[in-house]
Amino acid sequence: MIGGLSVLLALLAQVMVVNRVPLPAGGAPDLVLLAVIGAALARGPAEGAVLGFLAGVLVDIMPPTAHLVGQYAFVLALVGYVAGRGAGGPATTVVLCVLMGPLLAAAVGGLIADPRVSMSTLTEEVPVSIVYTLLVSPIVMWLTMRDRHARLST
Repeated sequence: MIGGLSVLLALLAQVMVVNRVPLPAGGAPDLVLLAVIGAALARGPAEGAVLGFLAGVLVDIMPPTAHLVGQYAFVLALVGYVAGRGAGGPATTVVLCVLMGPLLAAAVGGLIADPRVSMSTLTEEVPVSIVYTLLVSPIVMWLTMRDRHARLST
């Protein structure tokens, strides 16, 4: 329940606030990706994959959409699964998944001939988004650890 709520809140914040703020270098942090990573870290690979898939479907249908439905559902399901495995500890997992998410999305976009995926996307936009997402990721780590401790104490 809390994982789904955090993903929904992250999606709304992403669309209504973050995507409208002009940040330097034109990128933005991916709050939905971070919410999926955080929920998967707290709940495990199966729930992380399901939550990632559902979050991806919401991202796919949320306006403005310029890609095929299912593209982000696939990517976020894989990220949720990997994050839920949590190999290497929470900090390593967050960094790995933040790197994996946009690169996997670009790879899937390239495979399905998404016109938004080009070499300039990979060299200019993706690195900026990764840096912004990594800068915001300590908040996710804090919330994840807080949620994990709350679940263990009950």
